[in-house]
Parts: sequence; structure tokens; C-alpha cells
Amino acid sequence: MSAFSHFIRDPAMGISRLEHWVRRTFSGWYQTPWRRLVQSISLLLYLHLLFYVAWPFAGTFSPGAFAYKEWLPVEVHLWLDPLLGLSAAIAARCLNVALWGGCVIFLFNILLPRGFCSYLCPLGSLIDVSDWFAGRFIKRSRQEGEERWQDLRFWGLITVLAAAVAGVQLAGHVAAIPLMTRGLVSSFGRLQFGALRGWEQVGAADAVVHIATVALAAILFLSLHSRRFWCRLLCPSGALLSCVNLVSMRRRHVETSCTGCAKCLEACAFDAILPDFSTRRNACTTCRNCAALCPVDAITFDWRCSRKRSGGTSSETTPEFGGWPVSRRALLASISGGLLAAMGVRADGRPGFELLRPPGSLPEKQFLQLCIRCGECFKVCPGPVLHPSGFSGGLDSLWTPIAVPVKAGCHPECNLCTQVCPTGAVRPLSLEKKRRTCMGQAKVDRRTCLPFTGKSECRLCFDECAAAGYNAIEMRRIRLDVDLDNVPEGTFSDVELEEMTHIDAPFVDAKACVGCGLCEYRCHAVNVRQAGLLQQSAVVTLPASGRGIP
Repeated sequence: MSAFSHFIRDPAMGISRLEHWVRRTFSGWYQTPWRRLVQSISLLLYLHLLFYVAWPFAGTFSPGAFAYKEWLPVEVHLWLDPLLGLSAAIAARCLNVALWGGCVIFLFNILLPRGFCSYLCPLGSLIDVSDWFAGRFIKRSRQEGEERWQDLRFWGLITVLAAAVAGVQLAGHVAAIPLMTRGLVSSFGRLQFGALRGWEQVGAADAVVHIATVALAAILFLSLHSRRFWCRLLCPSGALLSCVNLVSMRRRHVETSCTGCAKCLEACAFDAILPDFSTRRNACTTCRNCAALCPVDAITFDWRCSRKRSGGTSSETTPEFGGWPVSRRALLASISGGLLAAMGVRADGRPGFELLRPPGSLPEKQFLQLCIRCGECFKVCPGPVLHPSGFSGGLDSLWTPIAVPVKAGCHPECNLCTQVCPTGAVRPLSLEKKRRTCMGQAKVDRRTCLPFTGKSECRLCFDECAAAGYNAIEMRRIRLDVDLDNVPEGTFSDVELEEMTHIDAPFVDAKACVGCGLCEYRCHAVNVRQAGLLQQSAVVTLPASGRGIP
């Protein structure tokens, strides 16, 4: 009430105090409103694609939810992460869609140095939100000695590229957008699925789910230490764009009118300004926060060619970054680290241990080289039949998608997982081709199958396969091993003897089976989970030796 009375007595003072509060609370918006607007649109679009467009069930949000999937790709932000397409192309020795998206970002970066980091990256925008929230409660300042760690992200970049040269994909584990996507799918994606479809369908979270969630939370909690900690010191995607800054067309300049107030040092979240107010070119993201806070308008962002034509009238000192950002020793150490990491990942492989991959997946070796472990296919799977691979499949398969039929079967009317892969590790398939694509092979375990053991009749797998339209299981009459030697002749009629000694049992037609896992899911759900008759499913879906598309 007192604040309101002060505003009535002195409106000018009240307006001044209100303006000061707005500047202090929403300083990021006040300084660079257009950049913040683009950031907000990019982040909201990313969340809209991940939690609305990627939702695999129609009718939950609106009847037209599936219409978005026809023209709006949910993986568009993964295309724009420049490290993903480049590392996948090097590892698999082939072009991919994400590589062309990275080329677009490189061109954009030439016009606007590290513009992806300050304008488009959804993880950077989320970190800005975390930084703003942490700044409300904790007073942070520039840490002495952090400059020595500025090149750490370049070491990570070289390690990732060296491993890609050796044929091992590491970018998906450390790049910005896959880290964010995987973390959100493992946390809020599971919450969304449980809230809208039922918690009994979510299942228990394993170690890889917890690791993905903790990794994203740790990146955001680094805001308690300093602003944009991940972007400044750790992000390899940002390091790749920093290299492109060498040929960028725009530069930050400090004019002779600079008064040395050091407000630009406080405003820069990327530590791109040195104590003498010159620019660390490999760190500057042209966010313009420094120019917005300069009281004498001494900071400008000009085209490099126009500055040369004008004769260089600024008082800017020589930028620190004038060449390669790491020393020769660090370069060799990073390359060696990447090659050793690739050797370690391959040594941890499981010879002969095959995993059941989504329909349309490339052969295993090329699949592992192209898959960036983003988790988009998990999010769009309606079963969900797709889950992240754990440590049992080896380090090279960690976080890659595998089908788990005991949890769900691959629906014949769904091809969503084939439409969202950003690098082509899972090829896009029409519904017609998807139904004819072999992802595995069902096999009846005669040791546990109820008809083969003679315990009771069962047609669950046959009925499920027929309902799906595959008709890959047929029921054949088999003879049971029944001891009738001590039964007097004439005790049972011929019809009764036939019923006692014969039973219909399921047989899989290998040519018609596509390995969808619906039969295994039905057998497990009824005979194992509900009735508890078997120790394991009587039908097991094994990976296909070849996943060719007919």
C-alpha cells in the first residue's frame, strides 16, 4: 500500500522505479528484444514438436494432431546441430540430411557469428532461463582462472571427430540437441505418457533413463556456478561453430569513445570480452548484450569488409583468437583420445549379440555409425515398443533404439519411427513398405509353449498375427507323448483318443513373418504377466540377419 501511495504522490518517481524494476528483472528482454523473441520462438517450437507433434496417439489433443506430421518434421532442430551431420557423415562415409542442415547453419554463422548458439539453439535458450532463475537467488561473478578452460570444448570436438574418423559415433552422446532431446524424452516424455495413457504402461526406468535425465539436469544446474557454463566451456557443437568464426563477415568493434566502465564485461555471458575490452573472437556470439548496455554507444557490430574500407577507425585491440584455438600438444592428445575411445567402444562390443532394431534400420554397423542417440523414435512410438539400449548391448549400442516385444508389439498401421530419424539410420518407409519390411523373426519355444508341452490349448499368437494381417503363424496338428500302454483297449473311443493324443500347436512361417513381436507381447501379457503359467514367453522374436526392404 505504501508503494502505491508513493506512486500517487510522485508519479514520475513511481514510473522511474517501475522502469528500473523492469530493467533489472527482465534485463535480457530489455537489452536485445528481437534476439529474445527469436530465442523464445525457437524454444517453443522445439517443445511443440517434441510434446505435441511427436505425440503418437490421435485424439488426445485434437483430431488434427496427425496432420502436423505430414508436413512438420519433429527432427528439424536435430538437423540444425552442425556437429551431428558432420560426425555421422565422417563415421559412415556417406551423406545424410543432417549434414545439409549443418551446412545451412555454417552459412548462417558466417553472416552472424555463432548465431545458432545465441538465437536458435533450444538448449541455449533453456540455459538462459535457468541462468535468469538462478540469478534471482545467487550473486555470481566472473571466476578467476576460467580462461584456461576455454579450450576444453575444442578438445572434446577434436576427440569426437577423431572417433568418427575411426568409424565410431560419439557426437550423439555429447552434442547439444541430442543431450536435450534425450533428457526431455527420458523425464517429461515419460511423465506425459503416464499422465495421458496410464502409468502402468510406462514401466520402470532403467539406468540409461536416469543417466539421460541427470545429464540434462546437471547442465542446467551449472547455472549456479556461472552463466552459460556449458556453452562456454563444454559444448562441442559450439566449438565447431567457433571455428567458423574465423571467416565470419561480422565483427565486434570498440570505438575510441569507450569510457572503460566495464559494463560490457558484466553483460557478456560467454566471456568473449577481455579485460582490455577487446574481443575473444572464437567465443563471441553476436548476442549484442554488450552494445545494449554500453552507456556511450561505443560498441558496434559491423561488416568486416565495410570496416576495412573505412580504414579501421576503431580502437579495438588485436583479438586473442587469431588462429587455431588449441596447441599442437592438445591437438595430438585429443586425436589420440578420440582414437583410444573408438578402440575402447569397439572392444566392448558383443560378438554375435544382435539387437532387434526398428523397421527400416540400416545394417548394424552402418546403423551404429549414423544413429545419434537422440531418442526421437522412442517419443513417437505408440507402444512403446522402442526403448533405449542399455549397457548389456555394449557401449557402441548405448542409447540406440531397440524393440522390446514383451512390453509392446510393433503396430502394423504405424510407421512413425521411420519418419523422424534425422540422419537416416532408420530409413523412411511408407506404411505399405513398412508392413513388408522384416525387422526380426519369431520363434516358438517348445519347452514353454502350452500346446507343445501338452498343458493346454492356446491360440493367442495365431489370433494376434491373423488380426494384424500377417498370417505368419499357422496351427498344425501334432501328436503328444501320452502313455496309454496300461489303458485297457476299448476304454476310449477313437475320437477321445484323438483328442487325448493330438493338439493344435503354432508354427511360424519364416517367409511371412516380419518380426513385429505382436505374438510375443500377447503371449507374455497373458501367459506370464496375468496367469503366471510360464517362466518366459513361449514366442521369442529374434533379430533378422538382414533388414532389407522389399
